Amino acid sequence: MLTRIEHDAGIVGLRLAHPPANALNPALVHELRMAIKAAPDKGARALILSGAEGMFSAGLDVPALLKLDKASMDEFWKEFISLLRLVALLPIPMAAAITGHSPAGGAVLAIFCDTRIAAEGKFKIGLNEVRVGLPVPAVIYAALKRLVGVRQAERLCLHGLLISPEEALQIGLVDQVLPAQQVLPAALEWCRSLLALPPLAVAATRKLARADLADLFTELGERSHEELMNVWFSAETQAAMRALVAELAARKG
Repeated sequence: MLTRIEHDAGIVGLRLAHPPANALNPALVHELRMAIKAAPDKGARALILSGAEGMFSAGLDVPALLKLDKASMDEFWKEFISLLRLVALLPIPMAAAITGHSPAGGAVLAIFCDTRIAAEGKFKIGLNEVRVGLPVPAVIYAALKRLVGVRQAERLCLHGLLISPEEALQIGLVDQVLPAQQVLPAALEWCRSLLALPPLAVAATRKLARADLADLFTELGERSHEELMNVWFSAETQAAMRALVAELAARKG
């Protein structure tokens, strides 16, 4: 479900490979967390997270997750929050090469990376959790607010908006918007430019710059896990999720 790509200068690519939508199920989340955790010890100096052409990640694999019992769902949420915390605290820089659509969990993964480079086109990015019966967890909301500010975070999350890459650039949700074929090269160049600087100074400054992001998990990580568990099995959320699954099945049919 994950392809590792060795680039020059110690840059390692991690490409989501769970077609058709790179949906985040327990196996993919676990594999991604293990790969990111191991990367620095294996010599990686920077990471690039990417997806398929036209699809970065469609977010949570709702059909798969609806089949889980409470104990399994509890483990999934723990691992998902742990994955986000790992990215936030990662000692090496990580770029998100957003190669296409990136709703919900796809956007969440990108938010915790150091930089976000998105493909231009008729793609959508955003946190549309509320539309499927999920409140945005506190730690994710705080990280989004860190990027786009109070007003835009409220607007995006309250209405569950999915916006264009161009609007995402305008409000600060992404840092660059480029033709699709330039997204990965731009992510590589971003990594190379950072790695060309004095490494100790970069590491110390990056740690300082991201300290508030790391602190979010101390303050809100456990709360976010509890919020997700409390709402997932509620009648409202289950109904909204099952309606989504039915809609997706109808589209395929």
